[in-house]
Amino acid sequence: MSTTTAGVVFVATLIIALAAVHIPLGDYMYRVYSGTKHSRAERIVYRAIGVQPGVEQTWGVYARSVLAFSAMSVLALFFLQLIQAHLPLRLHEPGTEMTAALAWNTAISFVTNTNWQNYAGESTQGHLVQMAGLAVQNFVSAAVGMAVAVALVRGFARRHTGDLGNFWVDLVRGTLRILLPIAFVFAIVLIAGGAIQNFHLHDQVARTITGATQTIPGGPVASQESIKLLGTNGGGFFNVNSAHPFENPTAWTNWVEIFLILLIAFSLPRTFGRMVGSTKQGYAIASVMAVLALISVTLTNFLQLRHHGTVPTAAGAALEGVETRFGVADSATFAASSTLTSTGAVDSAHDSYTSLGGMMTMVNMQLGEVAPGGVGSGLYGMLILAVITVFVAGLMVGRTPEYLGKKITPREIKFAATYFLVSPLIVLVGTALAMALPGERAAMANAGPHGLSEVLYAFTSAANNNGSAFAGLSGNTVWWNTALGLAMVFGRFVPIVLVLALAGSLARQGHTPESIGTLPTHRPQFVGMVAGVTLILVALTFLPMLALGPLAEGIH
Repeated sequence: MSTTTAGVVFVATLIIALAAVHIPLGDYMYRVYSGTKHSRAERIVYRAIGVQPGVEQTWGVYARSVLAFSAMSVLALFFLQLIQAHLPLRLHEPGTEMTAALAWNTAISFVTNTNWQNYAGESTQGHLVQMAGLAVQNFVSAAVGMAVAVALVRGFARRHTGDLGNFWVDLVRGTLRILLPIAFVFAIVLIAGGAIQNFHLHDQVARTITGATQTIPGGPVASQESIKLLGTNGGGFFNVNSAHPFENPTAWTNWVEIFLILLIAFSLPRTFGRMVGSTKQGYAIASVMAVLALISVTLTNFLQLRHHGTVPTAAGAALEGVETRFGVADSATFAASSTLTSTGAVDSAHDSYTSLGGMMTMVNMQLGEVAPGGVGSGLYGMLILAVITVFVAGLMVGRTPEYLGKKITPREIKFAATYFLVSPLIVLVGTALAMALPGERAAMANAGPHGLSEVLYAFTSAANNNGSAFAGLSGNTVWWNTALGLAMVFGRFVPIVLVLALAGSLARQGHTPESIGTLPTHRPQFVGMVAGVTLILVALTFLPMLALGPLAEGIH
C-alpha cells in the first residue's frame, strides 16, 4: 500500500469513527447538561464549594464565576510549581527549577486550555505537580469551555429570561459525567498500546544504538495523555510530546490520539441541535466544521507528501522532524487535527515542515479554532461566525437578520464582531512588538521569513489557546513568558465574556417566527456561506503577514 493510499485509509477510518459516535455522544451530553437530577458525588461537591445547584445565573454572574474560578486556579497552580522542590515525587534535576515568570506562564497556559510549554516536562515538573496541578487543569479548563458553549446555546434556546444556567453545575457535570469517564477508558487503551503509567522518577534505562545508556524518567503518563487529547489541552508529559514512545507508542495509538482530539468537538453540534430543538441546525454546524477540516487535512497532507526543496525531493517526502513510527501522512493528519482544534499536541516537529505545510498549521489556528475547534470553544466560535454570516446575508437582502428565531440587532452583532477581532488584534500587535524589539528578535533561531514565521506562530498559538510552537523560538525569557502569558489570558477570557454577554442578550428576546424572508440556516447553502465567510475573514486579516513569512519562504 502506497503512503498516499495509507493516509487516505487513515483519514477515512477517522471519519467513520467520528460519524459513528456523533449521535450517541452528542445526545448523552445533551442529557448531561439538560438534566435536573444531581448524583451523590455532585451534591457532595456542591456542598463543599457552597453552591446551590437549583439557582441559575444571569450572564454577568456566570461570567464572574468563570473568571473567579480561573483566577483561583492560576494562583493555585502558580504556587504549586514554586514549592514543588519541597513536595513528594519531585525531580532532582539541577538548573531546571521553575522561575516565577515561567511558573506564571505555565499556570496561565494550563488554566486557559492553551498548554504552551516553555520547559521540558520530564526534567522540570515533578510527578505530583503533573497529577495534582497540570492534569487537574486539563480536566477543568476543558469543562469551562464546554460550560460556556452550553450557556450560549441556552441563550439561543430560551425566551424572555436572563438566566443561562449555573456555571458551577455545568463545570462539575462536564468534568464528572463526560471528561472523567471517557478519559479513564482511553487511559487504559493507551496503556494497552504501550504508554506508561507509574511513579518512577529516573530509573527507566534505555540503551542507544551506539551502545550507551540513557536514563529516562517514568511517571503517570497515560492518565494525563488521555485527558490532554480529549480536552484539547495538548501539554506533553515529555518535551517531545506525542512523538515520545512513552506517550504515543505505535501507529494505532496515534490514530486513537487523533480520534480523542476530535471526539467531543465534533459531537457537540449534535448537543446544540438537541438543545435548540432542531437537529438539522446541529448537522449544519457540524458540516461547516467538517468541510473546513477536510480541506485543511487534505492540503496539509498534499503539501507534506508532495514536498518542496532539494532534500525532501531526494528523500521522496518531507521526512525531517517526522517519527518513522507514524510516517509523513499520519503525522500531517495529526498536525492538522491538533491545530484545527485548540489542542497543540504534536507528534512531529512543525518547525521542520515545508514552508507551505507549516503555513497550513498557522492558518488552521487563524481560522479561530472552529473546525472543529477546542472542546466547547469550537462550538461557540462557530456559532459566532454563524451570527456574522446571517448578519451579512441580512444586509444583502435589506432585512433584519435572524438566527434560530432570534433577531441579530446592533447589540448582538457588536458582541460577535468584537469577538472575532480579539484574536487578530493580539496576534498582529504581539508579532509587531516582538519584531520591533532587537532583544526579542534574538530569540529566533532563524532569520528572514522563517524567523518571522516562528514569532507569528507563537502569538497565533497563544492568542487562540492552541499551545503548539515552531520549535526554533527560545521563549523561556521574562519578556516572552510575560507577553505570551498575556496573549493567552486575553485570547481566552475576553472572548468568553463576549460570548456570555451575547448569550444573555439572546436569552432576553422572545421568538421570531419564520417568514418567507427568513434565511434557512440548515441547508447546504448556509453551510457554504459560513465556510466562505470564515475563509474570507481570515484571508483579509492574516494574508499580508503570511505573505511576509511562510509564503515568502515558499517562493524563495
